[in-house]
Amino acid sequence: MTDNKVTPPPNNSFLVTGGAGFLGINLIRYLLDKGCSVASLDIAPFCAPDVENRVNAYQGDVRNPEDVRKAMQGISTVVHAAAALPLCKAEEIFSINVEGTRTVMNEAQKAGVRRVIHVSSTAVYGIPDHHPLTENDPLSGVGPYGESKVAAEGVCVEYRAKDLCVSVLRPKSFIGPERLGVFALLYEWARDGHNFPVLGKGDNRYQYLDVEDLCEAIFLCATLPEKKVNDTFNIGAARFDTMKNDFQAVLDYAGHGKRIVSLPAGTAIAALRLLERIGLSPLYKWIYETAGKESFVSIEKAVNTLEYSPKHSNRDALIRNYRWYLDHVDRHGGETPGVTHRVPWKKGALNIAKFFF
Repeated sequence: MTDNKVTPPPNNSFLVTGGAGFLGINLIRYLLDKGCSVASLDIAPFCAPDVENRVNAYQGDVRNPEDVRKAMQGISTVVHAAAALPLCKAEEIFSINVEGTRTVMNEAQKAGVRRVIHVSSTAVYGIPDHHPLTENDPLSGVGPYGESKVAAEGVCVEYRAKDLCVSVLRPKSFIGPERLGVFALLYEWARDGHNFPVLGKGDNRYQYLDVEDLCEAIFLCATLPEKKVNDTFNIGAARFDTMKNDFQAVLDYAGHGKRIVSLPAGTAIAALRLLERIGLSPLYKWIYETAGKESFVSIEKAVNTLEYSPKHSNRDALIRNYRWYLDHVDRHGGETPGVTHRVPWKKGALNIAKFFF
């Protein structure tokens, strides 16, 4: 690995939007370990006692130019990770994900920021009809979240045309320390000794991503030459198996002898659609419509251009996240459910369904 991949640029000051979130916290720790100067901008308070005194934390809104301008002073690289997630209201998703991205890009250009790294999502591909997906495949986001991510990438392209260096990363669903959200369901059922259901036979290959590997990809985009990184890259695990086998690894690690249980996909999806309409499901359309299908992207472009080399398989990432869950269950067990990845989501009807498995 060459020096320019491990050494931050001379002005190694980073702003992480969404710095109080799951990715933000992990990325900030990663950057601090690399010797970088880091600021955070998030609408939520920054809460990470181990690094709070080493971060310039700004509480503000990425849609507010004044908040963004203040946080961006003296910054060389912006990692735009702030986003409204799918459980938020549609108007809020579009406002934050699209107009917030435009505000960040505009202020970065005015401030003379050297480059922006935009964290998008493979949700931009919608529900695909082939695999693996490449960066050249058509974009067709499902629901407000997927549609907003497509539109936000459009903003990035606009600012590339205005000579701003913008890396766009499309990560698969990423997991690791601090991740709760929908994965808290699997971890709770594993801990409590329950079988865990999957849609269909569970023999579909489904790619995830460890947050540490995503942080590495972001750092590569921050440190490699501009001509290499001013582009769009899929980011995911290199080693992954079927949904059934990878989730079974968590149940095996839990040690209760429980198994992954297959549910008829058509019946289960119909039930989840109904539960979502009446507000009793913690799952949204893109999750339950894709969970029983193949879902993986080609990371060849990132491997060849960035020399991206993910360390963690799906199983590594899931078990690493599960261990973190066990170590912190006393802290987050009583938290109020929410719509971000750092808190549990409302369990709805699945809180009852658990006892049938």
